[in-house]
Amino acid sequence: MKLAIPSLKPEDKPILIASAFILAILSVGTAYTLTTQGSAPLLSPGYLLQQLQTGSFLGIVAAGMMVVILLGHIDLSVAWTMTAAAMMATTVGGDLAIPVGIAIGVGVGLVNGFGVAYLRVPSMIFTLGVDSVLRGLMVAHTGGFAPQDSATPLMRTLASSKVLGIPSAIFVWMAISIVIAVMLKRTAFGRQIYVTGNREMASYLSGIRTRRVILGSFVVSGVCAAMAGVMLAGYSARAFQGMGNAFLLPAIAAVVIGGTRILGGQGRYIGTLVGVILIVLLNSVLSIMQMPEAGRQVIYGSVIIGMLLVYGRGSKVHS
Repeated sequence: MKLAIPSLKPEDKPILIASAFILAILSVGTAYTLTTQGSAPLLSPGYLLQQLQTGSFLGIVAAGMMVVILLGHIDLSVAWTMTAAAMMATTVGGDLAIPVGIAIGVGVGLVNGFGVAYLRVPSMIFTLGVDSVLRGLMVAHTGGFAPQDSATPLMRTLASSKVLGIPSAIFVWMAISIVIAVMLKRTAFGRQIYVTGNREMASYLSGIRTRRVILGSFVVSGVCAAMAGVMLAGYSARAFQGMGNAFLLPAIAAVVIGGTRILGGQGRYIGTLVGVILIVLLNSVLSIMQMPEAGRQVIYGSVIIGMLLVYGRGSKVHS
């Protein structure tokens, strides 16, 4: 009697490879700290929770980025969407701080979605232009100086407090992850995103309002970026110029490493979660090793390229 071994789906392969890389990173980091420090902080629950807390901001940005990439588009405005949302939230303050920050994300998403879906401008070009506009508006808003406003108590609570010993930022990330995963898996809008990402013209001819799907997806990306910016301001206790710049490329990398096809139509949210954790732990280990910035960038980029080569060579793009 033969045992039936379930075959792996194409989208499972990158998740397994990324998980293996996570184990390898933990092993290398643990061996290094045991050799140099005589301890293994990477394996302590407190250290891992701290890394997940700081990684939650990247995770929220990547969640919105994945929705856009599933359509075969990209959102290059997330960096200054984060910054603009954080700056305006801290400027307004009070009970309206977070709603104003989220409203910034909705507005940016609507502009991006309109430009890509209705004006038919390539997303890479249009969102890069929006990012530049946001940068100019925020420099004008602050006069080119660091904002003097501070984060509200609620913003600090969401980003820095703990519930049952677990950072509240992780719970916020979990909540957003559940919403995105359910949306992609269980709703008509989620199914339309996958279908549109595979064949936009065929989807349009079948009756799907593809322009609205694209518009809605960019709004989701804008809201996620804005929420991450608001929380990052709470974690830092203030907003500052360019605070979102460090999140753009890692967010894209996390989505692609997790198995979402850059041309759209294929990907699972669990893969994005694994990709975020991989990038967070990789940066952590490189910091522990006190790797110079040049070396960190080389290793960081090499790992990403290596992973994409390992599981990307077998994927075929269907026209």
